Amino acid sequence: MNKDQVEGKVKDVAGRVERQAGEWTGSAKTQADGAVKQAEGKVQKAWGDVKEAGKKAADQNEAEAEAERAREARIEAAKTEEEEARLRRKAG
Repeated sequence: MNKDQVEGKVKDVAGRVERQAGEWTGSAKTQADGAVKQAEGKVQKAWGDVKEAGKKAADQNEAEAEAERAREARIEAAKTEEEEARLRRKAG
């Protein structure tokens, strides 16, 4: 989890509490303030979710690229070994 996901969830919960307190006390302003805070929290958490998904995708892409580089290195090493073996047979 990243900072936006955590802070967004905290704002969402705080907004729910404030909105509920407004309902219990009959305060339309407290209800509205709580609803706004709750919405802000949901938006911030959603932004954090997007950032987290992007980070995971970038990490996965880098892992796949590293695996491809390792595979290419193994292929190149095998080609070199084959070439060396061919030259030894030719010279021998």
